[in-house]
Amino acid sequence: MKMIKIITVIFLSIVLSNNLSAQVTVTYKLTLEAAKKITEEALKYATLNNAPGASIAIVDAGGAVIYLVRLDNTFPKAAEVSIEKAKTAAAFKMETKNFEDKLNGGRTALATVGPVMLQGGVPIIYKGEVIGAIGVSGSKSADQDTEIAKAGIAVKFD
Repeated sequence: MKMIKIITVIFLSIVLSNNLSAQVTVTYKLTLEAAKKITEEALKYATLNNAPGASIAIVDAGGAVIYLVRLDNTFPKAAEVSIEKAKTAAAFKMETKNFEDKLNGGRTALATVGPVMLQGGVPIIYKGEVIGAIGVSGSKSADQDTEIAKAGIAVKFD
């Protein structure tokens, strides 16, 4: 009997979470053209501020990659890390720096969940709605990753 209750709870949780996610709608969509503009601005900032390299990923609100650039001399894994930072920022609708700060502040249990807990992921907000995110990895520091991401999203793309 106890096993049936557990299975029922799991089943209801899945059904409810699927129904809730189905109800989430995005009014505005991040276009390839906008993703390229954001990336160009981020690259401009990286160049002007002597970033030794960087991988810049743009994802839509659902975390699908729209655009990815990896500069020469950037470590190979940076591309994957930048994508995961962007996905985390889009999914949680906040900067990934918040997670890193919490981990560094002693909330080590966060390390057991799937999102990337490194700063450098920033949501892209348009008319008050998160329409995607940018993730940057492979510059000279974690702070510079975030600076490059924020420089990218500062561009006007509508």
